[in-house]
Amino acid sequence: MLYWLQEYLTNLGWHVPAVFGYTSTRVIMAAMTSLLFCLFAGPYFIRKLYELKIGQPIREADGFLLGDLHKNKKNTPTMGGILMIAAMLLSLLLWMDLKSPFTLILCVTTLVLGFLGGYDDYLKLYYKNPNGLSARKKLAVQLVWALLVAAYLQIPSVSTALHIDSWFEPPVIKEFFTDVKLGHQLTLKDYSSRIYIPFFKEPIYIFSGIGLFFMWAFYAFVVVGSSNAVNLTDGLDGLATGLCMFVAGAIGTFAFLANNQDLAHYLNILYVQGSGEIAIYMAAVCGACLGFLWFNCHPAQLFMGDIGSLTLGGVLGVSAVLLKREFFLGLVGAIFVVEALSVILQVASYKLRDKKRIFLCAPLHHHFEYKGWPESKVVIRFWIIGLLLALIGLASIKFQ
Repeated sequence: MLYWLQEYLTNLGWHVPAVFGYTSTRVIMAAMTSLLFCLFAGPYFIRKLYELKIGQPIREADGFLLGDLHKNKKNTPTMGGILMIAAMLLSLLLWMDLKSPFTLILCVTTLVLGFLGGYDDYLKLYYKNPNGLSARKKLAVQLVWALLVAAYLQIPSVSTALHIDSWFEPPVIKEFFTDVKLGHQLTLKDYSSRIYIPFFKEPIYIFSGIGLFFMWAFYAFVVVGSSNAVNLTDGLDGLATGLCMFVAGAIGTFAFLANNQDLAHYLNILYVQGSGEIAIYMAAVCGACLGFLWFNCHPAQLFMGDIGSLTLGGVLGVSAVLLKREFFLGLVGAIFVVEALSVILQVASYKLRDKKRIFLCAPLHHHFEYKGWPESKVVIRFWIIGLLLALIGLASIKFQ
């Protein structure tokens, strides 16, 4: 809103400091806005949750070790994701270009998955349903939205239909070669048909024809998988919050670099016009996570709930798809991948090997709790690995 207002006043002949139009400035301001909003609104929000008795239920069945380990968490306020979403959307409205298609897609992603996660939490809390919304219904909503994002990238008429006057114009995308300084411009469909992996400059494969159906399935897998992987990781105080901050920081850095033609040419990555808006939103995610961590660190005063974890994971997945860096997300968010795989392997082993388990408990972070690691040690060690993966991901941009 402020970016649009500055542009509008400048066109009218008013003298407005240009610094507030720079992507770098808006990245900083978005992070600060979401951080400060969480810090100042957090105490009031927690009091309201206590008044409404929105507390986290803990299973305490006989012989259930995890229930004994986490019994002190019972009735801790949950659905703190509302606070994070509010902070992120406030930053979006204030600092992002409201005419950008990336802004629209990220905004709707946040709202759709936020509503989905919120409804899931609502069923768990008010209807005492430990499973909440059925897995099929959750997957269906996530899948539909992921396919709509794929439609924007793959079907030219969809991106054209969104473009009204100067609003939601499809981005200019350029591929640079060492001997072509101006770059080769790609259509949105050509851009979305490519698969890139870290440490490699060229796409490893370009799909065409019937192979494009694979890309639709791939995008759905990335968005749905990312959303649910973060949800599975959200089991210890501050664990998912800190990891999301590292992943968002890495994706945001890539988006910022891709927004500059000179840097994109130098680093041998695609120039994606307007990807700075993704960088701004990732900065807002980082600020919201950092502010939320003030209350979510051990011992937690507030949990994010499904409304937070499903939304954060989905936003990260959609951002990676828009930047065509799905495997980059898999690298910097490898802990999320491992956590999800631990659950899949545990369930498969239990069903196929006569109730034999691979891990003491899944997801993986609970396995280490069962081995006797204190909760804070598990979280900090996972954070260290997550930070290392983010740094490796950023290094891959230069090494390619």
